[in-house]
Amino acid sequence: MSLDWNDRKADSIALGSEVGKLRKVLLHRPELSLKHLTPGNCQSLLFDDVLRIEQAGKEHDAFQKVLTDNGVEVFLLTKLLAETLNFSNAKSWILDRQINNYRFGETLAMEVRSYLESLDNLTLARHLTGGLTCAEMGANSKSMTLDRMSETDFLIEPIPNHLFTRDTSCWVYGGVSINPMAKNPRKRETVHLRAIYKFHPMFKNAEFLTYMGNEDCNYDNATIEGGDVLVLGRGNVLIGMSERTTPQGVEQLSRALLKTGQARKIIALELPKARSCMHLDTVFTQMDIDCFTYYPDIMHADTDCWELTLGEHEKVETNRVHDGFTHAIARALDVPELRLIPTGGDVFEAEREQWNDANNVLTIEPGVIVTYERNVNTIRNMEEAGIKVLAIPGEELGRGRGGARCMSCPIQRDGI
Repeated sequence: MSLDWNDRKADSIALGSEVGKLRKVLLHRPELSLKHLTPGNCQSLLFDDVLRIEQAGKEHDAFQKVLTDNGVEVFLLTKLLAETLNFSNAKSWILDRQINNYRFGETLAMEVRSYLESLDNLTLARHLTGGLTCAEMGANSKSMTLDRMSETDFLIEPIPNHLFTRDTSCWVYGGVSINPMAKNPRKRETVHLRAIYKFHPMFKNAEFLTYMGNEDCNYDNATIEGGDVLVLGRGNVLIGMSERTTPQGVEQLSRALLKTGQARKIIALELPKARSCMHLDTVFTQMDIDCFTYYPDIMHADTDCWELTLGEHEKVETNRVHDGFTHAIARALDVPELRLIPTGGDVFEAEREQWNDANNVLTIEPGVIVTYERNVNTIRNMEEAGIKVLAIPGEELGRGRGGARCMSCPIQRDGI
C-alpha cells in the first residue's frame, strides 16, 4: 500500500496520523464487567478500583457525545461483537478459543458451551466481555471442577480493561496490529477483536493489512499494547517500551510496518517499568503536528531512544539516537522543534494530574483535544498554548487509570 494518503478511498479504514481529523472510532461502554468488580477481585483483573456503575456509564455517554457532536462516528465494541456473533462460523471461532476441555474439563466445558450457544447474541457478547458466574449460568453438571467452585466463582472472567480499546488493537496507516497482550487477564480481548476484524462485514470486505497478532500462536516475550504506539504521521511511528511493551514486540511490529512500506521510520523510546506510566500515552501525547503534552518527571531529554529503518536486503537497522528523542521526532515530522506542554501545577499537582490522565488526551483534529475536566492545571497550560480543550467528566472513569486516548481506538483518521 502507498504512503500517499491522497490516493486512498475517502471511506477507507486507515489511520494517517495521530492528529489529523478523526473520522471513526471504536469505544467500549462498560456495564456487566463493572458490576462484577469487587474490592477483592479488581486487582487480579488489572483494574485499580471499584467504580460507580451508573455514573461511569453517564461519563462514557458524555465522552461519546463530545465525539459525535464533533463529527466522529462512534462504534461500540459490544454491538460489533454481537453483530459478529450473528455469523455461525464466527460464533464457533470465538467459542473454540475460549471454551475448551483444558480450561474447564470435558464435562463442564460441554455445559458452558451449550449454555453460551443458547443465548441471544447480544447477551452472549455481554457475558464474553463482562463475565459469567456459576450462579448466573445455573451450572449443575457432574464435574469435579464445578464441585470445587462456589456460586460466585467465574466460569468466564470479566474483562473490565476492554474499556481501554486503544490497547488491544491499534491501527497504523493502512493496517492494524492485533496486539499480543502482556498480562493474562487481558489476553482474551484479542480474541474478540480478531473475530470482529475477521468476520464483521464492516471489516471483512475492507482492504487493510494485519501486521501481527492474527495467529493462534504463543508470542512469548513479543508483547505490545496500543497505548505505547503513536502514529506521528508522514510515514513515522513512535513506540514506547514500557511495562507492557517489550523490545521484542517493537521489533516484530516495526519489521511488518517497514517491510510492507506502511512506515519508513520507527522511533523507539525507553520508559520506566512503573504503574504510573504504564504506557507512553500516559506521559506523552501529540496534540498538533508540532505540539505534545508531556510529564517532565518521566520524559527527560536524555531518555534512551532508537531509530529503526529498513536497510539492504530488507533487514531492519537499529541506530541509537544521540541528540535526544525530541530532536528525532522533530526531524521525522520535518518541523524546526517541538512545542512541549508540561503537566500543570506545582510538583504535587502535576503528579496528581498525571496519575489522573492529564497527559492521556485524544486529539480529534489538529489542536483540538478531549480530556478529563478534573485536570485543571494541565488544561490551563494547554489553552495558553492555543490548544482547544473539550473537557469531559471523569470522576469515575478516571479511577480505572485511563483517559480519552486509552478509551478510544481510532479506525479512520486523516493524515497530516
